[in-house]
Amino acid sequence: MNATHTWVVGSGGLLGASVTREARRRGHHVHTSAIPWSDRSLAEEALLQRCSAFFDSFRTGAWNVVWAAGAGVNGTSAAQFAEENDLIRTVLARVESVAADRADTGTVFLASSAGGVYAGAPGAPHDEETPPIPLGDYGFAKLQSESVATEFGVRTGVNVVVGRFANLYGPGQNLAKPQGLISHLCRGYLMASPVSIYVPMDTLRDYLYVSDAAEMVADALAVSAERRIAPTVKIFASGEAVTIGSILGACRTVFRRRPNVVLAASPLAAFQGRDLRLRSTVWPQIDRRTHRTLPAGIASTLFATRQALAVGR
Repeated sequence: MNATHTWVVGSGGLLGASVTREARRRGHHVHTSAIPWSDRSLAEEALLQRCSAFFDSFRTGAWNVVWAAGAGVNGTSAAQFAEENDLIRTVLARVESVAADRADTGTVFLASSAGGVYAGAPGAPHDEETPPIPLGDYGFAKLQSESVATEFGVRTGVNVVVGRFANLYGPGQNLAKPQGLISHLCRGYLMASPVSIYVPMDTLRDYLYVSDAAEMVADALAVSAERRIAPTVKIFASGEAVTIGSILGACRTVFRRRPNVVLAASPLAAFQGRDLRLRSTVWPQIDRRTHRTLPAGIASTLFATRQALAVGR
């Protein structure tokens, strides 16, 4: 039986690193890339070289390209998001040119954001039939990247899966990004520094532990490999909604002290939905699983954050 070859773009990030580990655990030949993301032209050159090298490394068997990269968050400029989406478009054009004779054995997986695309949508819980209503450049950019991937799938016949992810958390969060409440609460506890919260305590979110998310991605790739499909959008979520207040309570249980938070105002709060409960109706077999509990996930995140801070000193 031919091995499955999987190229993970963004393998140094929270989701990409976990998908890399999970794919390797399942026996994939995993390819990763060191990309100079801070330089647009160098990043494009490196991505195109790595893409060609990936497809040159094998001749038969199933293949996956997992795009889990993206530095943009709420507050990132529209121009920066446009550059990121141009990179996706450029790489997919290279995939189209070098893998035209292997379209029927491949899957492109694009990581998107449920919170970004459903931020303004009424009537939670949201599923794949909910019309996306972004509130800011972040959500609009995610929808644009989804369109780029979907159009690629329609044009080439390559299977495309768009994963709209709930709030991911766990070891490996980039603490330099203004994103990832749980990781920042862990850092604040360890550094005895306050963490600013810009949304009301009753704001509802779905938090998905990153290794659970990676297992679900690997399951989705396996489902896709079974047959040719039209471009598919799937929500990746725990299906359990928690309030920000509940997260602080769980942190208090793990930290054994009250988290040091400051309620603050920010213009970015306007881009945050109040109720982002999520459920998936696509490929439900992937969702029939147990998820790491919030206290257990916070404890693992705290341990990893403590180690990361110790290394940085």
